[in-house]
Amino acid sequence: MRKALAPRKKFPLLFVAALAAAAVTPVSTAHAADGYDRCPDGHYCMFSGLDGTGDMIALRGDTPDLASLGMDDRAKSDWNRTASTIHLWSDARYAGCTAVTSSGPTGKGNFFPAYRDFFSSVQFDGPGGPSCGTPPGEDG
Repeated sequence: MRKALAPRKKFPLLFVAALAAAAVTPVSTAHAADGYDRCPDGHYCMFSGLDGTGDMIALRGDTPDLASLGMDDRAKSDWNRTASTIHLWSDARYAGCTAVTSSGPTGKGNFFPAYRDFFSSVQFDGPGGPSCGTPPGEDG
């Protein structure tokens, strides 16, 4: 007659395997860029929210109709990370009036309240057009 063997406990082996796996699993402490930091170097970016929040588009050239990118009359902030002067047009196909976003440290921020959800096309280094002017009460 054969003697029945008691089943072996697998707990210690499984526990050791779990500890070994945890020791070699890398843990990332990096986080995804947010706000303005999402804008890649060399691009002009527009954001649907204030302070670089919300939806973002990153442009590297003229864009005659922001509707094709889902940003027509939606931008509230921007960052110009190009060497170009950016002309923002109130209407599609570079029509209406323009406002300018310079390159460099001054080319980042929120639009004046009157110019939020206002622009429909973007031109790099263009001749510009008639100025949209400074909104009343916002001339400093």
